[in-house]
Amino acid sequence: MASTRRLISSGSPFESQLGYSRAVVQGDWAFVSGTTGYANGVMPESAAEQARNALAVIGKALAEAGFGFEHVVRATYIVTDAAHVAEITPELGAVFSEIRPAATLVVAGLIRPEMKVEIEVTAYKG
Repeated sequence: MASTRRLISSGSPFESQLGYSRAVVQGDWAFVSGTTGYANGVMPESAAEQARNALAVIGKALAEAGFGFEHVVRATYIVTDAAHVAEITPELGAVFSEIRPAATLVVAGLIRPEMKVEIEVTAYKG
């Protein structure tokens, strides 16, 4: 029997503009798209606050999908400057230090200049 695919939206204008979902649930898996730190349409200046906001949006998407951070098995962190890593490490550690998913951290450009951090996760509960 095929598992049901469910789409989760956070209401971000990027979702409809770029044609993606905040998260997709397929069976025992939840795939959360790369998430930046906008809160109410405003991007904070600090990388730490951007990471905190992104994690909050990810947490809401996971909860709506019936998952929690404890189900995260893979995380990808993208920063626009390696200097941001030290700033976001406490935010990431606060969520993932006990969970310890497989992770990758990449330094790359993001689509808007105010964006410093983007985070995506994959969760599994079997």
